[in-house]
Amino acid sequence: MPLRLVLFGLLLGAAAVLGVVLYQVSLPAPASPAAVAASAPPPPLRLGYLAAARALPAGTLVRDADFTVKSVMADQMPANAIPDNADARANLRGALVAQYIDAGAPVTLENVLRPRDRGFLAAVLMPGTRAVSVAVDAVTGVAGLIWPGDHVDVLLTQEMDASSASPARRVMSRIILTEARVIAVDQQMVQGASGENGAPGRVARTVTLEVTPEQAERLAVSQRMGFLSLAIRPLQDSQIATRSTVFGGDISPELSRGAAAPGPSVQVIQGDQRSEVRFR
Repeated sequence: MPLRLVLFGLLLGAAAVLGVVLYQVSLPAPASPAAVAASAPPPPLRLGYLAAARALPAGTLVRDADFTVKSVMADQMPANAIPDNADARANLRGALVAQYIDAGAPVTLENVLRPRDRGFLAAVLMPGTRAVSVAVDAVTGVAGLIWPGDHVDVLLTQEMDASSASPARRVMSRIILTEARVIAVDQQMVQGASGENGAPGRVARTVTLEVTPEQAERLAVSQRMGFLSLAIRPLQDSQIATRSTVFGGDISPELSRGAAAPGPSVQVIQGDQRSEVRFR
């Protein structure tokens, strides 16, 4: 009798273990981490747009520093706001603010006139002024660091004929124009800037200045007389540059000493031989 009870207990325990195993097998397999991630809803889409980093009055020629980026939900994007990307920034570089933009307000195509837009130069020019382009290189154009909106002085450097000028006065330089506003850099920035053409650090070939008609005439003549260089002025500087002429002898005293006036001379004639004796 006890043996039978033991066998019965063993069979009952085996049946219970088997039932537990079958129950575990019948359960659905747990979802993998990848499946759980895939089933999770995507995060809300946020977009960035360009806004004014400071108050921009009408007539301002904007730079990259005038923009800041604001991020919002896709359904909260302001109407006509310009998305933040490299092409948009390149196309806006040097653009004219046509309507006042408050600090933090979105920048739209309605309140700016881009350099590639028709009528850009005519809109930038102040009444009674003209646009004149000056050829520059990496040196005369201040190593490509000039931007629309900068103010510059224009210097003329020329070299006189050696037969008509002493060494001390053979090379001269003079400021021929002061406080001229830069309104465009290169033709590409006027007729269709791209991300490549408007890239920072690109050396300009031409700089277009806003000048009066009389100053335009001076520039036209000066470009045939010698080399023109541009000197950038500080943002807050109303001081008028002195227009004195600087000669080579002012820079190098050796040229002045070498160009000292000669002493008197005497012509000596001996038969058919002629010579000159100069006294110092």
